[in-house]
Amino acid sequence: MKIALIGYGKMGKMIEQIARGRGHEIVSIIDVDNQQDFDSAEFASADVAIEFTSPTAAYGNYLKAFAKGVKVVSGSTGWMKDHGDDVRRMCEEEGKTLFWASNFSVGVAIFSAVNRYLAKIMNGFPQYDVRMEETHHVHKLDAPSGTAITLAEEIVDNLDRKTSWVKGTLLAPDGSLTGTDKCAADELPVDSIRRGEVPGIHTVEYDSEADSITITHDAHSRKGFALGAVLAAEYTKEHSGLLTIGDMFKF
Repeated sequence: MKIALIGYGKMGKMIEQIARGRGHEIVSIIDVDNQQDFDSAEFASADVAIEFTSPTAAYGNYLKAFAKGVKVVSGSTGWMKDHGDDVRRMCEEEGKTLFWASNFSVGVAIFSAVNRYLAKIMNGFPQYDVRMEETHHVHKLDAPSGTAITLAEEIVDNLDRKTSWVKGTLLAPDGSLTGTDKCAADELPVDSIRRGEVPGIHTVEYDSEADSITITHDAHSRKGFALGAVLAAEYTKEHSGLLTIGDMFKF
C-alpha cells in the first residue's frame, strides 16, 4: 500500500518505521517546511495519508488531501468543535474518506469497551460518583485529551445521572493548578495533568462511602498508537466515508 505522512514528528517517524516493517511504501512525507508537496504527484499517488499534526493544522490538511482524492487517517484532536459538521458533510455527501480517532491504540479500544460496559453496570448503583483524570506529556496542547473526551462522552451516554462532562483542574508542568473540582451533581469532571514525557494515562474512578472502583489505561510508549494508525490505514484503503475505531474493532 502507498502511504503519505502528514506530520513528521515523533509519531510520524514511528508510523513510518511500522508501516515500512509491514511492507508498505512511504511515497510522500509532508511537514511544516514543505507544504507545497501537497501538490506533488507523489502525494496524489497515495492510497491513504496518515495525519498527526495539531488542532489548528488538521482541518486544512484534510481539505488538501481531499482535493487530491486521497483518503485520510488522522489522530489530531481539538478541531471537531469548529469543523466537525463540515467534515461529516464532506464524507457523507461528497464521497470523501476520513478515519478519525482520538486514540488508535488497540489497548485503548479495549479500555473503551470496558469503560462503556462498566458505565452500564454502574447505572444501577447511584451511590457511586464518577470522575476522570488524564495525564500526558508537557508538549500536548489540548486539555482534556481527545481520548479523555471520548471516554467521558461514553460514560455520559451510558450513565443516566450524568448529563455532560466538564473540564476539571489542570496541573501544568510548572506545578500551577488552574480550573476547579467543583461541579454540579449531573456533571462528570475531567482533570488533566501535564508532566514529563508521559505518552498517556487515562483513569476512570467510581467512588462511594464504602469503596472505590478504578480502571486505568497506561501507555508505555507511542508504539501502540502508531501501530493502530497503520492498521487503520490498511482498513481505510478498502472502506470509505467517516470511519472510526468502532468500525475496525467490533467490541
